[in-house]
Formats: sequence, structure tokens, C-alpha cells
Amino acid sequence: MLACTNHILVINPGSTSTKIAVYRGAQSMFQKNIVHSEEDLSPFDKVADQFEFRKKIILSELRDNDVELDCIEIVMGRGGLIKPVPSGVIAVNERLKEDLRNSPLGEHASNLGGLIADDIARSLPNAKAYIADPVVVDEFDDLARITGHPILERKSIFHALNQKAIAYDYARAINTPYTELNLIVVHMGGGVTVGAHHHGRVIDVNQGLDGDGPFSPERTGTLPIGGVIGLCFSGKYSEKEIRKMVTGKGGLVAYFNSNDARHIEDMAKAGDAKAKLIYEAMAYQVAKEIGAMATVLYSNVDAILLTGGMAYSRYFVELISERVKNIAAIHIFPGEDEMKALAKNGVKVFMGEIKPMVYE
Repeated sequence: MLACTNHILVINPGSTSTKIAVYRGAQSMFQKNIVHSEEDLSPFDKVADQFEFRKKIILSELRDNDVELDCIEIVMGRGGLIKPVPSGVIAVNERLKEDLRNSPLGEHASNLGGLIADDIARSLPNAKAYIADPVVVDEFDDLARITGHPILERKSIFHALNQKAIAYDYARAINTPYTELNLIVVHMGGGVTVGAHHHGRVIDVNQGLDGDGPFSPERTGTLPIGGVIGLCFSGKYSEKEIRKMVTGKGGLVAYFNSNDARHIEDMAKAGDAKAKLIYEAMAYQVAKEIGAMATVLYSNVDAILLTGGMAYSRYFVELISERVKNIAAIHIFPGEDEMKALAKNGVKVFMGEIKPMVYE
């Protein structure tokens, strides 16, 4: 049985899985990745309808693994598609829950994180629920919002949790405050986001959710707008089909019907000309976005940090590095540990290092 002090429960719902973990301070005591089959989720029309299903599985796993629930004092949920917020920890309140249920930006499994966290916290004697650095963290300079037409504005939607965690880790490693550094942080997973971090604020980043920046294993990135308009009015596709074409069935999926970057890399190395061209083009676009963010920082860049699942590939990293190595030193942080990042934010609340924000 776990010692009953400073326990943090972390809940991270994904599209086909729910990751849970229990930390004592920053030390992981228990982790579980609960996989949901298509059959499991098919009865639910909306993501929000999965609430009770996922909550019951979480509680069952915790009890089956002898986690003493009454020891938990903080429940950290993965942030969802709410309205723009500053970076940091946000206390779950009624207004936040309303926006998680009826997101202004659409449905996503991460919306369940705060909802389930709050429900579990309310059932425990001494627990409070929070989310941290959701994808809608907005620290943009006003210049970054302008698109070229007043009807449309650029929005900050990116891998804020992992980008911020990696930036802080790097700052600690070199014993320099994050707020004194200029960094370009590149998250390379199913989607790719490249952020310009200026003295603790992400003042510009490509909107990697639905069509901005480099293409990725599952997303198209920026497309020729004239061609997109033509597709929209061709009569061949519904709005839903085009949105899925951009997010989910774009990028490597569109070219190879696979989001497995490792498989495409193996094909390229084995001499497949198409795989080599597309794979190198993906790295080319990531490098080009890094170059763009360097100009945002007036070419005063302390370091380039590459993170996410594709950062495990030495080949992909080298393709990028060859083009950007003269901008700044490159540091690799492969993978992403959202669970650990959420737990660290919980520890900061315990220690009084940060005061949770009120969502309004």
C-alpha cells in the first residue's frame, strides 16, 4: 500500500486509450494505459457520452491495484479544447466543466480529463481537481494573430503541455531561468507544432490541429488555399470529409494509408523513392517552420529543442538538423511524458510554487 502523503492522480484520456498514474510527489508509484477498442466506444455518439464508461474503468483499475483513493489530494486531468487561457494550472470549476462538455472548438477525448478528475475528486475526502497547460494556451503577440483578412484570426492551439515541460527541463539543465531564454521547441507526433518561446511566453506557434505549418503523420499542415476552396465547392466531399482529410487522414496517412512514421522511414531506407521523397519533405517542412520561428525571435535563439515520438528517429532528426544547425544548438528530448508533466504541475501546487488560476 502506498504511503499516504502528497498523492496525485493523473488522468489523460486519448481517442482510443485512457492513461492513468499515481504519483507521490514527483515519484511515479503506479501507471496504466487502458486501451479502448472500437467496439468499446461504438455505443457512444459523442465523446462526452463516454464519461461514465471511462470513469468506472479508471476507478476499477485503481482499486484492483490497491491504490488507496483516500490518500489522493490532487487529481490532474488533461486539459481540453476550452477558450484561450494563459499557461499554468487551472482549478476545475462549473464554468470550466461547461466548456469541456460543450467545447467552443469541438470534441476531443482530452475534454474528458477535467470532467472525470473533478468527479473523482468530489468523491474523495481531501482532493481537488485541476488541469494544466491545455492545448489552447495563448501567449501570442498581437502581430502573430493577423492573417490577412479581418474575418479570420490565427489561433494558438499547440502541444502546450509537452512544449512547456521540455522548455522548463532544458532551462533547469543549464541552470538558467526559462524566463530568460529564447527557445524554439518542436513537438513532433501525430501532429507537429513549432513554438517560439520568448522569455517564458510562446509568442507564436503554428496551429497544428487543423491546417497550419508542417504536414505530419496524420495532418496536412498548410495547404494551397485555392485548391482547398476548389475541393470545398466540387460537390465531391462533405464538410466532415474535408475536415477529416485535413486532420486525421492527412499527411502520411493520405500518401501511404499509414500514420507509422517508422514504417515509412524503413521504406525510404529500403529504396522506396516515393517514401523517401515524402519523408524528407516532412522533415523539410519542419525545418522551414523552425526557420520561420527564428525570425520571430529576431534570430536570437538560445537553443532548438526537438521532442515528441519522431524525435526518436536519428534519421529524421538529422534531416532537420542539417538545415537548422546554424541557427542554434539542437537538443533532443525524444518522446513525450504528459503524465509526468501533469504530475509536476500538481507538485508545484503542493509546494505553493504556483497559484491555480480561476477559469472565467
